[in-house]
Amino acid sequence: MGRVVVKGRQAEANAYVPLPIRDGVSPSYLWLTETRAGGMLRFLAERYPDVSREAWAARLARGEIVDAKGAALGPDSHVRQGMRIWYYRELEQAETPIPFHEQVLFRDQHILVADKPHFLPTIPTGRFLKETLLVRLKRAHDLPHLVPIHRLDRETAGVVIFSHNPDSRGAYQSMFQKRVVKKTYEALAPMMAGREFPFTYRSRMQDAEQFFVSEEVEGEPNSETLIELIERRGNLARYRLHPHTGRKHQLRLHLSRLGAPIVNDAFYPVALPCKGDDFRSPLQLLARSIAFDDPLSGQPRSFCSDFSLDWP
Repeated sequence: MGRVVVKGRQAEANAYVPLPIRDGVSPSYLWLTETRAGGMLRFLAERYPDVSREAWAARLARGEIVDAKGAALGPDSHVRQGMRIWYYRELEQAETPIPFHEQVLFRDQHILVADKPHFLPTIPTGRFLKETLLVRLKRAHDLPHLVPIHRLDRETAGVVIFSHNPDSRGAYQSMFQKRVVKKTYEALAPMMAGREFPFTYRSRMQDAEQFFVSEEVEGEPNSETLIELIERRGNLARYRLHPHTGRKHQLRLHLSRLGAPIVNDAFYPVALPCKGDDFRSPLQLLARSIAFDDPLSGQPRSFCSDFSLDWP
């Protein structure tokens, strides 16, 4: 079956993948770290309690859970330490369709650059599987080896770079590891009083007790953002943001701590109870552009989003 990405990781370069990509969704795998009695059905039901026992039984009956050689596993199959089992991730409930569409800005034999709309996750996660940018692009363009080189929050729109050639993927991944990619964002937020622009904001960030948000703490800064003012309309402003680091929710937290939380941010300064998506009120944060020198050709490349922010 060749190479695929499973659980956000690339399989070994020449690894045999016993299940094909199905409707744009790559198979996932699980290494078993212990030997258990009771059979495979019992193990899966205990390992993934959010999935019903009946659902696992049905998937086993359809032959959709296999071992590393592609042999279908049954309810009573042995569970042995060191095994690797393959399966398709499924959702118990139907996904909510995301009524916004991505665009492809560029594609060559190595990379694909997409323009992601608000609300669309970059990769499968949580309650989203097919309604994700990665799966949509795989299905639409028949690119089984497609992998995001970086990611955007689901709430953020803008430019995302993908690799679809495993042989050159490392060269593009190294750009982000070396921080030689220039990323520019735009945001709508309250006007910051008493500030001279541009200025740089630094702080130390870490995961908060609520795992889905970040917080600032005392200590040596590990996050840095250059902030420019583009325009002002009444009490709101449009800012250009240059993150020199890539911490989780860095731009959202930095602006919030500066007294200018981004318009329609449901996480900062206070994480609001989840009431479902309000497609009328997207987070006013946009990954406007990405620029870099191509690691293979040396040519300068720059890609800009066609989306725009909505003034209230």
